[in-house]
Amino acid sequence: MTAHSPTARPPTPHLTTPHPVEPADLRLLVPTVVVWAVTATVLGLGEQHRPLLLGVAGLLVVTALVLLLYRSRPAGALLAATLLAAAAATAGTTLHAADLHRGPIPALARSEAPPALTVELTVTGDPKPRTSQARGTAPGQSMLTLAATVDRVGRDMDTTTPVTVVVRAQDVAAWREVIPSTRLRADVRVLPATEEYRSTAAALLAQGPPQQLEAPGHTQQLAARLRSGLRAATDHLATDPRGLLPGLVVGDTTRLPADLDQAFRATDLGHLTAVSGANLAIVLAVLLGTPTRAGGQARGGLAGLLGLPLRTTALVGAVLTVAFVTVCRPEPSVLRAAATGLVGLLALATGRPRQALPALCSAVLLLLLFDPYLARSFGFLFSVLATTGLLTLGPRWSAALRARGWPGYLAAAAGATAAAQALCAPATILLAPRISLVAIPCNLLAEAAVAPATLLGFATLAVDPLSRPAARLLADLAAVPTGWLAAVARHGAALPGAQLNWPGGLFGAALLALATLALAWSTRPFRAASRLRPVLAAVLALTLLLAVLRPAPLARLATGWPPPGWRFVMCDVDQGDMSVLPIGSPSDSAIVVDTGPDPLAADRCLRELGITIVPLIILSHYHADHVEGLPGVLRGRTVGAVQVTTLDSPPGERARVLAWAAASGVPVLPARQDERRSTGPELSWHLLWPTDPLNPAAPGANNASIALIATVGRPPDALRIALLGDLEPPAQAALRARPALPRVDVLKVAHHGSAHQDQELTRTLDPRLALISCGLGNPYGHPSPATIDRLRSMGVTVLRTDHSGAIAVLGTSTSLHAVTQGSR
Repeated sequence: MTAHSPTARPPTPHLTTPHPVEPADLRLLVPTVVVWAVTATVLGLGEQHRPLLLGVAGLLVVTALVLLLYRSRPAGALLAATLLAAAAATAGTTLHAADLHRGPIPALARSEAPPALTVELTVTGDPKPRTSQARGTAPGQSMLTLAATVDRVGRDMDTTTPVTVVVRAQDVAAWREVIPSTRLRADVRVLPATEEYRSTAAALLAQGPPQQLEAPGHTQQLAARLRSGLRAATDHLATDPRGLLPGLVVGDTTRLPADLDQAFRATDLGHLTAVSGANLAIVLAVLLGTPTRAGGQARGGLAGLLGLPLRTTALVGAVLTVAFVTVCRPEPSVLRAAATGLVGLLALATGRPRQALPALCSAVLLLLLFDPYLARSFGFLFSVLATTGLLTLGPRWSAALRARGWPGYLAAAAGATAAAQALCAPATILLAPRISLVAIPCNLLAEAAVAPATLLGFATLAVDPLSRPAARLLADLAAVPTGWLAAVARHGAALPGAQLNWPGGLFGAALLALATLALAWSTRPFRAASRLRPVLAAVLALTLLLAVLRPAPLARLATGWPPPGWRFVMCDVDQGDMSVLPIGSPSDSAIVVDTGPDPLAADRCLRELGITIVPLIILSHYHADHVEGLPGVLRGRTVGAVQVTTLDSPPGERARVLAWAAASGVPVLPARQDERRSTGPELSWHLLWPTDPLNPAAPGANNASIALIATVGRPPDALRIALLGDLEPPAQAALRARPALPRVDVLKVAHHGSAHQDQELTRTLDPRLALISCGLGNPYGHPSPATIDRLRSMGVTVLRTDHSGAIAVLGTSTSLHAVTQGSR
């Protein structure tokens, strides 16, 4: 599974998979699916449909009552129950959505010029850090968002309106420690609610620090102390465990390294970076034992060890569940697990047999009626799909593997992991159009470490208020399995074929679902194929292994990439820049100019090119879309040095670059204007910019970009390639004024082809081929149509990575051509 939004981890197989396999009770499945569909549909309708929807709900109730009066068959009762559930969902969702349109806040958000005002509000969620999107040359700014309910507007206008409070960088310190249930007074400016905040009536931009009116409740204060204590107890750990352990235990991902988060998502281990239902399953298993023994006289866990009666055990489990939700926060997957667990505990207390699938359906029904917005939560969807897979397909697939000689634990883990992946994968396509080929093996490798990391993490959380040294010791123990999880994610994501591109949207999701069904059907036992099955399994395993490892010679043979004799490659790193200049000999060596925004994309580009030695990395300037991929270039390669611009701005990105280089033992060198370097007869380059000191007429980080002209090949047929970083018109004009600026064959267009270009510089360089690196559908509008039109009017051929994928330049100055890796 994967998510850019909160994702859910399926409960651990050995805790939740029922055994032996029994027929599933599906009677509640139809009402649950109908309620989910009705709720999602009603949320998409406007306020003007409210009378009609309430009328439809009434009609459904009448129809259900008629069925109950005149039909006594089970099918009629099931249909009546489904209609009543649909009526409840229609009416409840309509009334919930009314809060988004009632009161002064929604009206102000819809006005053309929303005013500033003072509001009193109750905080309903933890502050969540995020980074705003950059605009132009300005980098993204740190900010916070938090959910709240406005209680009063001004001094005397009472209301109940759900909102999202947005806090800018200068006010983050005053809002960072706000705890849920706190009542505040704040000056805000009303903004329209965007699609990102669709479950709220409006976004309120904070205008300064808040004033506390009422302190948070004692329960929330205790939960906040426990969460902060866990962070403090893990402060001394290495970077990966320090960021991952609080996320795994209580969902606190504020310190999770960005590249580690990307690695978890690439391997479909993203559920491990945030608390989910599996945490609760592990904790309840300590109390109850495994599900097969939890309700019997010989049950395991602490309850069996202490001899607690069933009802007392259920009561303790319910208290533990409520405490878990309070400390870990009511995320969608946590709510699903808590509701399912409470239904199971109720069955335990009343002495009734517990059936997992009806309990799950009951929990989903109740939660959708209580909070209709869960119907559009991907986190909730993944949690339900994963659990459904574990409860339905998991036992059968595990039994099939055991029948074929697999060890019991491995069969249970593999069957459960594959089942959860099979149901969740089509839904993940709606978020990211790609498939992780390493998801199942990575989840299997991570499985054994999840429970120890979780239990030791909760022990650290519980012990810290009593003894910080003891908590630090427990954190040290928890760091071992947590470090293993991070290592699995990083190594899995680093494999060349870890991800496979796939069509997006509903079509891609349906296509993957059909492919999964076809694969499942093809693995059914056929007598005629019994002798061939080992051979077919070996062939499939070898094919998958080669697809994941993608040895460079085999990948080149299969894909034709990179083309033989390439002289220059512009990598496809989405919205960013990364270029590769081959040295010539040895063939696995190259100079890298910029590294893009994504370490995985940077590493993948170099792996496909077969580059293992990088004598020099040139970082044109310290913007994230040019330097954040640096760890991907450094990892697993021999790197000689990193050369950087002379302007130390922005300081945050510069510090990250220096830290990455120091951790790899790579020296950092400053750029010097008019510096000339070569690696031999096949490659040389001349640094043209920045000036020393910097030109005051061209301020800013973009205008401090390193600009160079590289000469690839031997004269007289050598190619000249100009790389201009993100230079803007003032710096471009100054560069144009240099004497004897040579003509070039290839131009890497400055600043992703933005509209800000010096046309005369382009005329002076007189390129035949212009290359633009940009991301598909990027929010900046790059490249500018005007820039492309001007280049084409000069007779220049234009290629762009958002349409063509990576671009390779071949040939000589007299015979120039390009090959693209893919086409969108």
